[in-house]
Amino acid sequence: MNVRHLLVAFFLTGAFFLANAQNYDLNDLRQAPPKNSLPVRSPQMSIHDVEVQDPNLNLKVNYWRNWTAFGINANQASFSDNWQNGGVNSIAVGLTFNTKFDYTRENKNFTSELDLKYGKVKNRDQLARKANDRILWDNKYAIKFAKKWSFFASLTFESQFDKGYQYGTGSQGQDSIFKRISNFLAPGYLTESIGLEVLPFTGLSIRFGTGTARQTFVMDDLVLVPDDPNNPGADYKRFGVDWPKTFRNELAFQIVANLDRNLSENINIKARYAFFANYGQWGDASHRLDATLTARVSRVISVTLNGIGLYDPLQEEAGGRLQTAQSLAIGILYKFPR
Repeated sequence: MNVRHLLVAFFLTGAFFLANAQNYDLNDLRQAPPKNSLPVRSPQMSIHDVEVQDPNLNLKVNYWRNWTAFGINANQASFSDNWQNGGVNSIAVGLTFNTKFDYTRENKNFTSELDLKYGKVKNRDQLARKANDRILWDNKYAIKFAKKWSFFASLTFESQFDKGYQYGTGSQGQDSIFKRISNFLAPGYLTESIGLEVLPFTGLSIRFGTGTARQTFVMDDLVLVPDDPNNPGADYKRFGVDWPKTFRNELAFQIVANLDRNLSENINIKARYAFFANYGQWGDASHRLDATLTARVSRVISVTLNGIGLYDPLQEEAGGRLQTAQSLAIGILYKFPR
């Protein structure tokens, strides 16, 4: 066979394969897996008794809750000696601490709250003065008899930490202490009250203490000493306590309203209003409002606005007028639980 015959045979073989070639669809080449390729055995259900080794799991419900907050704030200002726009060098520091315990079970409730505040401010060429000073410990036990109403009994203690003074100008124009006007337990108040409590909405409670007794203590003999201790006057009193006595007991009607509510996620308002009227001296009723507005800037940084309004006819040094105090501060405020 010569070369020509081989070429003819080669071309004929190629033409045969080309003629029999087909276009295949790849999808036709796919094969589905067989059904039920992994057989699953159905478990056989059975019910039978099981012996528990320790039937007493010692599970207990904790009915106590606690909230605690403490903070510190400070502000400072300084001016050069040739500063012409006015101003005085000053520094102020304030401390706050608040803790509250709550026990609620069925229709019974017990709360105990301790609120402490103390602060001082020092201005140039002046003695340091108190900017804030308060001790409040309030305890209440209540039994609910309706959806929003309860019978309650409470015990409250109020005083301050440090000495307070009335300041004046000395003979040489310097800042001087004129007299001591307050101290720890001078005055101090212990109040027992029973009555009705209503909760109009979450965060607000109002107590009507129809049976209230209050003891007033003035345990510092140097507080509000009369100009002439040997001849103080026929009716000289210190916070309603006859001189030189240190104790007074009275029966009264009392209203106490407590508000603690979040206005938004980062803004909270807390206020306490107390009305106290002696049954024998309705004209000498006292009013006190403490309010705190707190705005959280971050986890621990907050801006706090405090306001106090007090009217107490028994504090004769105030001249029978409304006493007010206000402060605005930025500082650290830590709360737990968050």
